[in-house]
Amino acid sequence: MSQLGEQIRAQFSQLGPQERRVASFILDHMDDLATYNSVELSRCCGVSKSTVSRLFRRLGYDSFREMRDENRRLRQSGVPIPAALGDGPAGLIERQLKCEQDKIAQLLTLLGNGSLDGLIGGLAGARRVGIIGFRNSYPVALHLRQQLVQVRAGVQLLPQPGQTLAEELVDYGVDDLIILVAFHRRPALFPKLLASLRRSGVPLALMVETQAELPDAPDWLLELPLDSVSAFDSYSAAMCTVSLICNLLLHRQLAQGRERIGRINELYRQTEELELNRLWQFSSGG
Repeated sequence: MSQLGEQIRAQFSQLGPQERRVASFILDHMDDLATYNSVELSRCCGVSKSTVSRLFRRLGYDSFREMRDENRRLRQSGVPIPAALGDGPAGLIERQLKCEQDKIAQLLTLLGNGSLDGLIGGLAGARRVGIIGFRNSYPVALHLRQQLVQVRAGVQLLPQPGQTLAEELVDYGVDDLIILVAFHRRPALFPKLLASLRRSGVPLALMVETQAELPDAPDWLLELPLDSVSAFDSYSAAMCTVSLICNLLLHRQLAQGRERIGRINELYRQTEELELNRLWQFSSGG
């Protein structure tokens, strides 16, 4: 819960009827509270503007704007801020699908101007590719590694289990490439890691949320929308970007990629690791 929500719940029983009306509205609209101003808030709650001002002073804010800015910063930093389902589950699903469509359209604008060309060239020519993903970024990094390793050799997810990043990164240099997946709520070590990678000279691609404030600029910056209609971020644009990167690399070196995929599939057939072997048996009459 956000700091504002905690403060309201802690003081709710001590609020007057008009203040409670405003407080309840705020708790039900935490995800879109930043879109209101104090006049609109007072109108929606059917109270005076002075009631709104008095409530926020009681909660420790100098003004409604101060509270709104704090709430916006929390949401942009990835803090889950839920809202009441005023239009029910069906309405949430409809709004979420619309949000996903908007993100993909935004992604096409961001990446459709050749902005990935340099990164794809770097991936094609790098001796090794290291992929790092922290916390909620880890599934995206893992998926990126699983797709890239089918297209080219020398792709590692860092750090390996039980190891530290320093042990893994010490051998990476200018002939390699690092992809750092670091969406918001990054660990405290992120700025120092980013600075260290820049000093090392290793080519660096960085995947972050839009409007991320970065201390150092990477060689390739991919700012991706994570917007959602309620508490939790959506990673559809991030996963779509992973697919685009891997497909573009495959088609850049199609003969090499096809040969590698063929060798992988032959190993699958020999080791019977996947259920796909049943399909091969059926197709061969086995």
